[in-house]
Amino acid sequence: MFAEVIPNIPRFYTALAEWAACVVYIMLLKRNVSRSKTAGILAGGLAVQILIQLLAGKLPEILWIPGMLTAIGAMIGLIQICCRLPWKDAVYNGVRAFLLAELVASLEWQLYHFMTYGKPGDTILVQGLYLVVVYSVGFVLAYILEKRVLVEESILRVSMRELVSAVMIGVVAFALSNLSFVYENTPFSSRFETEVFNIRTLMDLAGFTILYAYHAMLNEFHLRYERDTMENMLQNQLMQYKLSRESIDLVNRKYHDLKHQIAVLRSESSEEKRNKYLDEMESEIQVYEAQNKTGNSILDTVLTSKSLYCMKHQIGITSVADGTLLNFMDVMDICTIFGNALDNAIECELKIPEKEKRLIHLTVSAQKEFLIMNFENYCEEELVLKEGLPLTSKKDHAYHGFGVKSIQQCAKKYGGTLSISKEKNWFRLLVMIPIPEK
Repeated sequence: MFAEVIPNIPRFYTALAEWAACVVYIMLLKRNVSRSKTAGILAGGLAVQILIQLLAGKLPEILWIPGMLTAIGAMIGLIQICCRLPWKDAVYNGVRAFLLAELVASLEWQLYHFMTYGKPGDTILVQGLYLVVVYSVGFVLAYILEKRVLVEESILRVSMRELVSAVMIGVVAFALSNLSFVYENTPFSSRFETEVFNIRTLMDLAGFTILYAYHAMLNEFHLRYERDTMENMLQNQLMQYKLSRESIDLVNRKYHDLKHQIAVLRSESSEEKRNKYLDEMESEIQVYEAQNKTGNSILDTVLTSKSLYCMKHQIGITSVADGTLLNFMDVMDICTIFGNALDNAIECELKIPEKEKRLIHLTVSAQKEFLIMNFENYCEEELVLKEGLPLTSKKDHAYHGFGVKSIQQCAKKYGGTLSISKEKNWFRLLVMIPIPEK
């Protein structure tokens, strides 16, 4: 057996590599615990990883696979605890970390075995030096490579199919890299010690490279999908604005005609009830005109369109808006912010059975050289935020949060911010944008 001829990687080295690989991906992902807690968790994780490897080393060969699965499970758990990822994402990143750990540990031990093992200069100090140098270079290089395919503020969420593919890549690479250590007589095994080390390191390198390329491809695919989806939403908002503009122009003409009809009816009849009824009609027209004259024709169109929809569905909507403050903004951006914010508010109100509770209020104002767009609506649902954005209640999670993300992107375009909160059954979406100097 090779175990008698070739010394295997020390269990402590394997545990340290697995832990360091987890640290690489934890640093890349967005941590949801404080730095002090993260340090404590990582220290505990290292102790657990060492304990698992030492115990696994004393198990009979038949329990080798369960021992490896336990070590991988500990790695997944460490990543999940520090980053609070969904289980699929934790497993996905755990598999990537495991292949990275196998590669660096195998490379370090192969270099040491080839260059120093059994020779006069082979001391504990030299062996430790190999460990420090190769591990440091290997994991730092891996961090730099992974950082290159990581897009700022974008965390990949994998599907079950993508997770299964990644796991299969990891299983095949690990199985082939360690085959010679378990079974000597197979078409993919070797009886020569140099070849055994080469096979293990090269298969680990191939597995890590394939998974790295797969991850880069998934990132690009998801980003392109999100970008295309948001672009479609922006185009839809602009199309809605154009259609609303045409519809509202028609409504305005009808109201204008109605004014003349009222004047004619008033001159032809002096009945008290008729006059009272006509007064009410005229008053409603004046309220309608006042509500939708903000000083910005784009905002007027969006508000009128949404107000007519709210009237039809018995939703109370009020606005206090100085539309002139929006004049520096692009047409599509105004449509995107107000269209998506009001659409989300309306969707929430339609879920409320008591019609008297269906309330939406928005304001557009200036405060200390900032444009403030504040959207509030009555909401009895629990607000759950993830990365500052509310989790969707829709069954189609593929379109999760794109409306709010579109608003966020528009705000950032002008150097602004978006914040979401809830207080006493009132959901609040606040957009703050610095007003440019004239």
